Amino acid sequence: MTEKNTASTGFEKQIWDAACVLWGHIPAAEYRKVIVGLIFLRYISNAFKKRYEELVADEDGFEDDKDAYTSDNIFFVPIEARWDKIASAAHSPEIGAIIDDAMRAIEAENKTLKNVLPKNYASPDLDKRVLGDVVDLFTNMNMTETEENKDILGKTYQYCIQQFAAYEGVKGGEFYTPESIVKTIVAILKPFENCRVYDPCCGSGGMFVQSVEFIQAHRGNRNRISVYGQESNADTWKMAKMNMAIRGIEADFGPYQADTFFNDLHKSLKADFIMANPPFNLSNWGQDKLQNDVRWKYGTPPSGNANYAWIQHMIHHLAPNGKIGLVLANGALSTQTSGEGEIRKRIVEDDLVEGIVALPTQLFYSVTIPVTLWFISKNKKQRGKTIFIDARKMGFMLNRKHRDFTDEDINMIADTFTAFQEGTLEDVKGFCSVATTEEIAKHDYILTPGRYVGIEEQEDDGEPFEEKMTRLTTELYGLFEESHKLEDEICKKLAAIGYSK
Repeated sequence: MTEKNTASTGFEKQIWDAACVLWGHIPAAEYRKVIVGLIFLRYISNAFKKRYEELVADEDGFEDDKDAYTSDNIFFVPIEARWDKIASAAHSPEIGAIIDDAMRAIEAENKTLKNVLPKNYASPDLDKRVLGDVVDLFTNMNMTETEENKDILGKTYQYCIQQFAAYEGVKGGEFYTPESIVKTIVAILKPFENCRVYDPCCGSGGMFVQSVEFIQAHRGNRNRISVYGQESNADTWKMAKMNMAIRGIEADFGPYQADTFFNDLHKSLKADFIMANPPFNLSNWGQDKLQNDVRWKYGTPPSGNANYAWIQHMIHHLAPNGKIGLVLANGALSTQTSGEGEIRKRIVEDDLVEGIVALPTQLFYSVTIPVTLWFISKNKKQRGKTIFIDARKMGFMLNRKHRDFTDEDINMIADTFTAFQEGTLEDVKGFCSVATTEEIAKHDYILTPGRYVGIEEQEDDGEPFEEKMTRLTTELYGLFEESHKLEDEICKKLAAIGYSK
Protein backbone atom coordinates (compact mmCIF):
# COMPACT_ATOMS: atom_id res chain seq x y z
CA MET A 1 0.00 0.00 0.00
CA THR A 2 1.26 3.49 -0.82
CA GLU A 3 2.23 5.34 2.33
CA LYS A 4 1.03 8.92 2.52
CA ASN A 5 2.89 11.74 4.18
CA THR A 6 0.13 12.63 6.57
CA ALA A 7 0.83 13.56 10.16
CA SER A 8 -0.23 11.25 12.95
CA THR A 9 -3.74 11.65 14.26
CA GLY A 10 -2.85 10.18 17.65
CA PHE A 11 -0.63 11.85 20.22
CA GLU A 12 0.03 14.89 18.04
CA LYS A 13 -3.67 15.53 17.51
CA GLN A 14 -4.29 15.20 21.25
CA ILE A 15 -2.00 18.14 21.89
CA TRP A 16 -3.37 20.12 18.94
CA ASP A 17 -6.89 19.65 20.29
CA ALA A 18 -5.63 20.94 23.62
CA ALA A 19 -4.24 23.96 21.84
CA CYS A 20 -7.59 24.62 20.20
CA VAL A 21 -9.18 25.08 23.62
CA LEU A 22 -7.45 28.46 23.70
CA TRP A 23 -8.78 29.47 20.30
CA GLY A 24 -10.74 32.67 20.64
CA HIS A 25 -9.37 33.44 24.11
CA ILE A 26 -6.13 35.07 23.07
CA PRO A 27 -4.99 37.45 20.31
CA ALA A 28 -3.96 35.53 17.19
CA ALA A 29 -0.46 37.02 17.22
CA GLU A 30 0.23 35.52 20.66
CA TYR A 31 -1.56 32.21 20.21
CA ARG A 32 1.22 30.27 18.48
CA LYS A 33 3.83 31.39 21.02
CA VAL A 34 1.67 30.26 23.93
CA ILE A 35 1.15 26.77 22.55
CA VAL A 36 4.68 26.00 21.32
CA GLY A 37 5.99 27.29 24.66
CA LEU A 38 3.77 24.88 26.60
CA ILE A 39 4.78 21.95 24.38
CA PHE A 40 8.43 22.83 24.99
CA LEU A 41 7.96 23.17 28.74
CA ARG A 42 6.10 19.85 28.92
CA TYR A 43 8.83 18.18 26.87
CA ILE A 44 11.84 19.33 28.88
CA SER A 45 10.05 18.65 32.17
CA ASN A 46 9.24 15.12 31.06
CA ALA A 47 12.81 14.46 29.85
CA PHE A 48 14.23 15.90 33.07
CA LYS A 49 11.89 13.85 35.27
CA LYS A 50 12.83 10.62 33.53
CA ARG A 51 16.55 11.31 33.99
CA TYR A 52 15.99 12.49 37.57
CA GLU A 53 14.32 9.19 38.49
CA GLU A 54 17.19 7.24 36.91
CA LEU A 55 19.75 9.19 38.96
CA VAL A 56 17.75 8.71 42.17
CA ALA A 57 17.63 4.97 41.48
CA ASP A 58 21.45 4.93 41.04
CA GLU A 59 21.75 6.23 44.64
CA ASP A 60 24.95 8.14 43.80
CA GLY A 61 23.53 11.52 44.84
CA PHE A 62 23.81 13.14 41.38
CA GLU A 63 20.10 13.90 40.91
CA ASP A 64 20.66 17.62 41.61
CA ASP A 65 23.90 17.85 39.63
CA LYS A 66 23.30 19.91 36.48
CA ASP A 67 26.15 18.17 34.63
CA ALA A 68 24.41 14.81 35.03
CA TYR A 69 21.68 16.15 32.73
CA THR A 70 23.56 18.34 30.27
CA SER A 71 26.04 15.53 29.55
CA ASP A 72 23.05 13.57 28.18
CA ASN A 73 21.79 16.59 26.21
CA ILE A 74 18.94 17.09 28.70
CA PHE A 75 18.02 20.54 29.95
CA PHE A 76 18.25 21.06 33.70
CA VAL A 77 14.87 22.10 35.07
CA PRO A 78 14.90 23.87 38.45
CA ILE A 79 12.25 22.98 41.03
CA GLU A 80 10.06 26.03 40.34
CA ALA A 81 9.83 25.14 36.63
CA ARG A 82 8.96 21.44 36.87
CA TRP A 83 5.65 20.39 35.44
CA ASP A 84 4.37 18.98 38.74
CA LYS A 85 4.49 22.48 40.22
CA ILE A 86 2.77 23.99 37.20
CA ALA A 87 0.09 21.27 37.16
CA SER A 88 -0.70 21.81 40.85
CA ALA A 89 -1.28 25.53 40.21
CA ALA A 90 -3.33 25.07 37.01
CA HIS A 91 -6.47 26.62 38.49
CA SER A 92 -4.93 29.33 40.59
CA PRO A 93 -5.25 32.95 39.43
CA GLU A 94 -1.45 33.10 39.32
CA ILE A 95 -1.01 30.26 36.76
CA GLY A 96 0.14 32.71 34.05
CA ALA A 97 2.79 34.29 36.27
CA ILE A 98 3.93 30.84 37.47
CA ILE A 99 4.51 29.68 33.87
CA ASP A 100 6.34 32.91 33.01
CA ASP A 101 8.58 32.46 36.08
CA ALA A 102 9.22 28.85 35.05
CA MET A 103 10.38 30.01 31.62
CA ARG A 104 12.74 32.56 33.19
CA ALA A 105 14.14 29.97 35.59
CA ILE A 106 14.85 27.54 32.72
CA GLU A 107 16.60 30.26 30.72
CA ALA A 108 18.72 31.16 33.76
CA GLU A 109 19.88 27.55 34.15
CA ASN A 110 20.39 26.87 30.42
CA LYS A 111 22.25 29.69 28.70
CA THR A 112 21.53 28.38 25.17
CA LEU A 113 17.88 29.25 25.77
CA LYS A 114 18.51 32.86 26.82
CA ASN A 115 15.80 35.16 25.42
CA VAL A 116 14.23 32.24 23.56
CA LEU A 117 11.25 31.04 25.61
CA PRO A 118 7.89 32.86 25.52
CA LYS A 119 6.93 34.75 28.67
CA ASN A 120 3.46 36.04 27.83
CA TYR A 121 1.31 33.76 29.98
CA ALA A 122 0.53 36.41 32.61
CA SER A 123 -0.93 38.70 29.96
CA PRO A 124 -4.37 40.02 30.98
CA ASP A 125 -5.54 39.12 27.45
CA LEU A 126 -5.12 35.42 28.23
CA ASP A 127 -8.04 33.89 30.11
CA LYS A 128 -6.44 32.10 33.09
CA ARG A 129 -9.34 29.69 33.49
CA VAL A 130 -8.90 28.51 29.92
CA LEU A 131 -5.10 28.38 30.34
CA GLY A 132 -5.61 26.17 33.39
CA ASP A 133 -7.81 23.83 31.36
CA VAL A 134 -5.06 23.50 28.73
CA VAL A 135 -2.49 22.76 31.44
CA ASP A 136 -4.82 20.01 32.70
CA LEU A 137 -5.03 18.50 29.23
CA PHE A 138 -1.23 18.48 28.92
CA THR A 139 -0.95 16.98 32.41
CA ASN A 140 -3.43 14.17 31.80
CA MET A 141 -1.98 13.01 28.49
CA ASN A 142 -0.43 9.57 28.34
CA MET A 143 3.31 10.25 28.08
CA THR A 144 4.44 6.62 28.15
CA GLU A 145 5.06 6.68 24.40
CA THR A 146 8.08 8.89 25.02
CA GLU A 147 9.88 5.98 26.67
CA GLU A 148 9.83 4.06 23.41
CA ASN A 149 10.04 7.06 21.13
CA LYS A 150 11.70 10.07 22.71
CA ASP A 151 11.01 12.05 19.53
CA ILE A 152 7.22 11.93 19.93
CA LEU A 153 7.05 15.49 21.30
CA GLY A 154 9.42 16.64 18.59
CA LYS A 155 6.98 15.28 16.03
CA THR A 156 4.14 16.88 17.96
CA TYR A 157 5.92 20.24 17.87
CA GLN A 158 6.37 19.92 14.10
CA TYR A 159 2.75 18.83 13.66
CA CYS A 160 1.48 21.87 15.54
CA ILE A 161 3.71 24.19 13.52
CA GLN A 162 2.21 22.65 10.38
CA GLN A 163 -1.31 23.26 11.69
CA PHE A 164 -0.48 26.87 12.55
CA ALA A 165 0.84 27.34 9.01
CA ALA A 166 -2.43 26.04 7.62
CA TYR A 167 -4.50 28.34 9.85
CA GLU A 168 -2.32 31.41 9.32
CA GLY A 169 -2.23 31.14 5.54
CA VAL A 170 0.26 33.51 3.90
CA LYS A 171 1.92 34.32 7.22
CA GLY A 172 2.33 30.60 7.87
CA GLY A 173 4.66 30.35 4.90
CA GLU A 174 7.19 32.48 6.76
CA PHE A 175 8.02 29.72 9.22
CA TYR A 176 6.93 26.43 7.65
CA THR A 177 7.89 24.58 4.48
CA PRO A 178 5.61 21.59 3.73
CA GLU A 179 7.22 18.37 4.91
CA SER A 180 6.91 16.64 1.54
CA ILE A 181 8.98 19.38 -0.13
CA VAL A 182 11.64 19.22 2.58
CA LYS A 183 11.76 15.42 2.36
CA THR A 184 12.18 15.62 -1.43
CA ILE A 185 15.12 18.02 -1.11
CA VAL A 186 16.77 15.86 1.57
CA ALA A 187 16.15 12.61 -0.37
CA ILE A 188 17.91 14.07 -3.42
CA LEU A 189 20.83 15.69 -1.56
CA LYS A 190 21.37 12.74 0.82
CA PRO A 191 23.25 14.49 3.67
CA PHE A 192 25.79 12.30 5.45
CA GLU A 193 27.69 12.14 8.74
CA ASN A 194 30.31 14.76 9.57
CA CYS A 195 28.74 17.28 7.20
CA ARG A 196 27.87 20.95 7.61
CA VAL A 197 24.24 21.79 6.83
CA TYR A 198 23.18 25.41 6.37
CA ASP A 199 19.89 27.22 5.84
CA PRO A 200 20.17 31.03 5.46
CA CYS A 201 16.41 31.54 5.98
CA CYS A 202 15.68 28.62 8.26
CA GLY A 203 12.15 29.35 9.49
CA SER A 204 11.27 26.85 12.20
CA GLY A 205 14.15 24.53 11.23
CA GLY A 206 12.35 21.84 9.23
CA MET A 207 15.28 21.30 6.84
CA PHE A 208 17.53 20.35 9.76
CA VAL A 209 14.97 18.00 11.30
CA GLN A 210 14.62 16.04 8.06
CA SER A 211 18.40 15.99 7.48
CA VAL A 212 18.97 14.44 10.89
CA GLU A 213 16.16 11.94 10.36
CA PHE A 214 17.63 10.97 6.96
CA ILE A 215 21.06 10.34 8.47
CA GLN A 216 19.50 8.31 11.28
CA ALA A 217 17.40 6.27 8.85
CA HIS A 218 20.55 5.36 6.93
CA ARG A 219 22.33 4.12 10.06
CA GLY A 220 24.32 7.26 10.57
CA ASN A 221 25.02 9.06 13.84
CA ARG A 222 22.56 11.94 14.25
CA ASN A 223 25.02 13.72 16.53
CA ARG A 224 27.69 13.89 13.84
CA ILE A 225 26.20 16.72 11.84
CA SER A 226 26.94 20.44 12.19
CA VAL A 227 23.89 22.67 11.78
CA TYR A 228 24.02 26.38 10.91
CA GLY A 229 21.02 28.60 10.36
CA GLN A 230 19.87 32.18 10.24
CA GLU A 231 16.44 33.74 10.56
CA SER A 232 15.38 37.39 10.42
CA ASN A 233 12.07 37.11 12.29
CA ALA A 234 12.50 37.14 16.07
CA ASP A 235 9.53 34.88 16.89
CA THR A 236 10.46 32.39 14.18
CA TRP A 237 14.09 32.35 15.36
CA LYS A 238 12.89 31.43 18.86
CA MET A 239 10.60 28.76 17.43
CA ALA A 240 13.54 27.22 15.56
CA LYS A 241 15.71 27.25 18.69
CA MET A 242 13.01 25.38 20.62
CA ASN A 243 12.50 22.94 17.74
CA MET A 244 16.20 22.04 17.76
CA ALA A 245 16.22 21.73 21.56
CA ILE A 246 13.27 19.32 21.52
CA ARG A 247 14.96 17.26 18.81
CA GLY A 248 18.28 17.21 20.64
CA ILE A 249 20.02 18.87 17.69
CA GLU A 250 22.92 21.20 18.44
CA ALA A 251 22.55 24.15 16.12
CA ASP A 252 24.27 27.49 15.61
CA PHE A 253 21.60 30.04 14.76
CA GLY A 254 23.69 32.96 15.93
CA PRO A 255 23.06 34.93 19.13
CA TYR A 256 19.98 36.69 17.72
CA GLN A 257 17.77 37.01 14.66
CA ALA A 258 19.36 38.92 11.78
CA ASP A 259 18.87 39.82 8.11
CA THR A 260 21.00 37.39 6.07
CA PHE A 261 21.90 39.91 3.36
CA PHE A 262 22.94 42.71 5.72
CA ASN A 263 24.29 40.74 8.67
CA ASP A 264 25.57 37.37 7.54
CA LEU A 265 26.15 35.56 10.86
CA HIS A 266 28.17 32.77 9.22
CA LYS A 267 30.46 34.75 6.93
CA SER A 268 33.30 32.22 6.86
CA LEU A 269 31.08 29.12 6.58
CA LYS A 270 31.55 26.78 3.63
CA ALA A 271 28.74 24.24 3.86
CA ASP A 272 28.49 20.73 2.43
CA PHE A 273 24.71 21.02 2.07
CA ILE A 274 22.57 24.13 1.84
CA MET A 275 18.80 23.68 1.94
CA ALA A 276 16.42 26.61 1.86
CA ASN A 277 12.99 27.95 1.05
CA PRO A 278 13.69 31.70 0.73
CA PRO A 279 10.85 34.24 0.52
CA PHE A 280 9.47 34.19 -3.02
CA ASN A 281 10.21 37.22 -5.21
CA LEU A 282 11.23 39.39 -2.26
CA SER A 283 11.30 43.08 -3.23
CA ASN A 284 13.03 46.01 -1.53
CA TRP A 285 15.66 43.71 -0.03
CA GLY A 286 18.34 46.41 0.15
CA GLN A 287 20.20 46.00 -3.13
CA ASP A 288 21.17 49.69 -3.23
CA LYS A 289 23.25 49.25 -0.06
CA LEU A 290 24.95 46.03 -1.25
CA GLN A 291 26.11 47.05 -4.71
CA ASN A 292 29.66 45.68 -4.59
CA ASP A 293 29.09 42.70 -2.33
CA VAL A 294 31.53 39.82 -2.74
CA ARG A 295 28.61 37.41 -3.03
CA TRP A 296 27.45 38.76 -6.40
CA LYS A 297 29.96 36.74 -8.42
CA TYR A 298 27.60 36.29 -11.36
CA GLY A 299 26.08 39.78 -11.37
CA THR A 300 24.27 42.20 -9.07
CA PRO A 301 20.68 41.01 -8.49
CA PRO A 302 17.90 43.52 -9.26
CA SER A 303 16.44 45.62 -6.46
CA GLY A 304 12.91 44.42 -7.16
CA ASN A 305 13.51 40.69 -6.71
CA ALA A 306 15.89 38.84 -4.36
CA ASN A 307 15.70 35.40 -6.02
CA TYR A 308 19.16 35.63 -7.56
CA ALA A 309 20.53 37.26 -4.43
CA TRP A 310 19.52 34.15 -2.47
CA ILE A 311 21.00 31.84 -5.11
CA GLN A 312 24.33 33.67 -5.15
CA HIS A 313 24.47 33.96 -1.35
CA MET A 314 24.16 30.17 -1.16
CA ILE A 315 26.73 29.52 -3.90
CA HIS A 316 29.11 31.81 -2.00
CA HIS A 317 28.75 29.58 1.07
CA LEU A 318 29.32 26.27 -0.73
CA ALA A 319 32.23 23.98 0.12
CA PRO A 320 34.32 22.70 -2.85
CA ASN A 321 32.04 19.65 -3.20
CA GLY A 322 28.96 21.32 -1.76
CA LYS A 323 25.37 20.95 -2.91
CA ILE A 324 22.31 23.23 -2.72
CA GLY A 325 18.62 22.36 -2.77
CA LEU A 326 16.25 25.34 -2.72
CA VAL A 327 12.69 26.30 -3.55
CA LEU A 328 11.98 29.20 -5.91
CA ALA A 329 8.95 30.61 -7.70
CA ASN A 330 8.84 29.54 -11.36
CA GLY A 331 9.60 33.03 -12.63
CA ALA A 332 13.29 32.56 -11.77
CA LEU A 333 13.53 29.83 -14.44
CA SER A 334 12.90 32.13 -17.38
CA THR A 335 13.08 35.80 -16.37
CA GLN A 336 15.23 37.98 -18.61
CA THR A 337 14.56 41.30 -16.89
CA SER A 338 16.97 43.49 -14.91
CA GLY A 339 19.97 41.30 -15.69
CA GLU A 340 18.52 38.11 -14.17
CA GLY A 341 18.77 36.22 -17.46
CA GLU A 342 22.48 37.08 -17.69
CA ILE A 343 23.09 35.94 -14.09
CA ARG A 344 21.31 32.64 -14.81
CA LYS A 345 23.36 32.18 -18.00
CA ARG A 346 26.64 32.62 -16.11
CA ILE A 347 25.59 30.16 -13.38
CA VAL A 348 24.65 27.57 -16.04
CA GLU A 349 27.88 28.15 -17.96
CA ASP A 350 29.82 27.63 -14.73
CA ASP A 351 28.26 24.13 -14.71
CA LEU A 352 26.55 24.57 -11.35
CA VAL A 353 22.93 23.68 -12.13
CA GLU A 354 22.63 19.93 -11.56
CA GLY A 355 18.86 19.58 -11.66
CA ILE A 356 15.50 21.32 -11.83
CA VAL A 357 12.28 19.75 -10.52
CA ALA A 358 8.93 21.36 -11.39
CA LEU A 359 6.44 20.87 -8.54
CA PRO A 360 2.64 20.79 -8.66
CA THR A 361 0.57 23.67 -7.37
CA GLN A 362 -1.16 23.68 -3.96
CA LEU A 363 1.69 22.09 -2.01
CA PHE A 364 2.09 25.25 0.09
CA TYR A 365 -0.37 26.55 2.65
CA SER A 366 0.60 30.14 1.96
CA VAL A 367 0.68 30.43 -1.84
CA THR A 368 -0.86 28.66 -4.81
CA ILE A 369 1.73 29.77 -7.40
CA PRO A 370 3.78 26.99 -9.03
CA VAL A 371 7.27 26.53 -7.63
CA THR A 372 10.40 24.68 -8.59
CA LEU A 373 13.23 22.91 -6.79
CA TRP A 374 16.71 23.96 -7.88
CA PHE A 375 19.71 21.71 -7.24
CA ILE A 376 23.05 23.47 -7.58
CA SER A 377 26.28 21.53 -7.12
CA LYS A 378 29.98 22.11 -7.27
CA ASN A 379 31.98 19.26 -8.82
CA LYS A 380 28.95 17.61 -10.46
CA LYS A 381 29.15 13.90 -11.26
CA GLN A 382 27.72 14.50 -14.73
CA ARG A 383 29.78 17.40 -16.05
CA GLY A 384 28.09 19.66 -18.55
CA LYS A 385 24.68 18.05 -18.03
CA THR A 386 21.48 18.94 -16.15
CA ILE A 387 18.51 16.74 -15.24
CA PHE A 388 15.00 18.19 -15.73
CA ILE A 389 12.07 16.54 -13.94
CA ASP A 390 8.44 17.50 -14.42
CA ALA A 391 6.59 16.37 -11.27
CA ARG A 392 3.57 18.63 -11.75
CA LYS A 393 1.15 15.70 -12.09
CA MET A 394 2.43 13.87 -9.04
CA GLY A 395 0.95 13.80 -5.54
CA PHE A 396 -2.57 13.54 -4.18
CA MET A 397 -5.11 16.03 -2.81
CA LEU A 398 -5.20 16.04 1.01
CA ASN A 399 -8.32 18.15 0.80
CA ARG A 400 -9.90 20.65 -1.54
CA LYS A 401 -7.07 23.15 -1.08
CA HIS A 402 -3.88 21.24 -0.41
CA ARG A 403 -1.80 18.67 -2.27
CA ASP A 404 0.86 16.38 -0.83
CA PHE A 405 3.41 13.81 -2.05
CA THR A 406 3.38 10.17 -1.07
CA ASP A 407 6.63 8.55 0.02
CA GLU A 408 6.46 6.68 -3.29
CA ASP A 409 6.39 10.02 -5.17
CA ILE A 410 9.41 11.30 -3.25
CA ASN A 411 11.36 8.08 -3.84
CA MET A 412 10.56 8.17 -7.56
CA ILE A 413 11.93 11.71 -7.92
CA ALA A 414 15.01 10.95 -5.81
CA ASP A 415 15.71 7.68 -7.65
CA THR A 416 15.43 9.48 -11.00
CA PHE A 417 17.99 12.02 -9.78
CA THR A 418 20.32 9.25 -8.57
CA ALA A 419 20.07 7.40 -11.90
CA PHE A 420 21.08 10.62 -13.65
CA GLN A 421 24.09 11.05 -11.38
CA GLU A 422 25.13 7.44 -12.04
CA GLY A 423 24.75 7.86 -15.80
CA THR A 424 22.03 5.20 -16.14
CA LEU A 425 18.95 7.39 -16.67
CA GLU A 426 16.91 7.13 -19.85
CA ASP A 427 14.69 10.06 -20.81
CA VAL A 428 10.96 9.58 -20.17
CA LYS A 429 8.74 11.78 -22.33
CA GLY A 430 6.73 14.17 -20.16
CA PHE A 431 8.65 13.33 -16.97
CA CYS A 432 12.44 13.56 -17.19
CA SER A 433 15.18 14.52 -19.59
CA VAL A 434 18.93 15.15 -19.46
CA ALA A 435 20.15 18.23 -21.32
CA THR A 436 23.67 19.41 -22.08
CA THR A 437 24.80 22.97 -21.43
CA GLU A 438 24.86 23.47 -25.21
CA GLU A 439 21.20 22.42 -25.46
CA ILE A 440 20.28 24.78 -22.61
CA ALA A 441 22.09 27.59 -24.43
CA LYS A 442 19.87 26.95 -27.49
CA HIS A 443 16.89 27.67 -25.22
CA ASP A 444 18.43 31.02 -24.17
CA TYR A 445 19.35 29.48 -20.80
CA ILE A 446 15.71 29.14 -19.80
CA LEU A 447 15.37 26.28 -17.31
CA THR A 448 11.66 25.47 -17.49
CA PRO A 449 11.48 21.63 -17.38
CA GLY A 450 8.61 21.48 -19.90
CA ARG A 451 10.95 22.72 -22.63
CA TYR A 452 13.18 19.69 -22.18
CA VAL A 453 10.97 16.79 -21.09
CA GLY A 454 8.34 17.31 -23.81
CA ILE A 455 4.81 15.92 -23.75
CA GLU A 456 4.00 12.54 -22.30
CA GLU A 457 3.42 9.92 -24.97
CA GLN A 458 -0.16 8.70 -25.12
CA GLU A 459 -0.95 5.03 -25.40
CA ASP A 460 -2.36 3.97 -28.77
CA ASP A 461 -5.99 3.01 -28.21
CA GLY A 462 -6.06 0.90 -31.40
CA GLU A 463 -8.67 3.04 -33.20
CA PRO A 464 -7.55 3.90 -36.77
CA PHE A 465 -6.90 7.61 -37.31
CA GLU A 466 -9.52 8.11 -40.05
CA GLU A 467 -12.22 6.41 -37.97
CA LYS A 468 -11.29 8.44 -34.87
CA MET A 469 -11.42 11.74 -36.80
CA THR A 470 -14.81 10.83 -38.31
CA ARG A 471 -16.20 9.93 -34.88
CA LEU A 472 -14.82 13.04 -33.14
CA THR A 473 -15.99 15.35 -35.95
CA THR A 474 -19.49 13.89 -35.77
CA GLU A 475 -19.52 14.44 -32.00
CA LEU A 476 -18.27 18.01 -32.44
CA TYR A 477 -20.95 18.94 -34.97
CA GLY A 478 -23.55 17.38 -32.69
CA LEU A 479 -22.41 19.67 -29.90
CA PHE A 480 -22.57 22.67 -32.25
CA GLU A 481 -26.15 21.77 -33.15
CA GLU A 482 -27.12 21.43 -29.48
CA SER A 483 -25.47 24.81 -28.81
CA HIS A 484 -27.55 26.52 -31.50
CA LYS A 485 -30.76 25.06 -30.04
CA LEU A 486 -29.83 26.43 -26.61
CA GLU A 487 -29.08 29.86 -28.14
CA ASP A 488 -32.51 29.95 -29.79
CA GLU A 489 -34.21 28.92 -26.54
CA ILE A 490 -32.41 31.65 -24.56
CA CYS A 491 -33.28 34.30 -27.18
CA LYS A 492 -36.97 33.32 -27.02
CA LYS A 493 -37.02 33.61 -23.22
CA LEU A 494 -35.31 37.00 -23.34
CA ALA A 495 -37.78 38.25 -25.97
CA ALA A 496 -40.68 37.07 -23.78
CA ILE A 497 -39.63 39.49 -21.06
CA GLY A 498 -38.95 42.36 -23.42
CA TYR A 499 -35.27 41.88 -24.25
CA SER A 500 -34.91 41.06 -27.92
CA LYS A 501 -32.22 41.96 -30.46
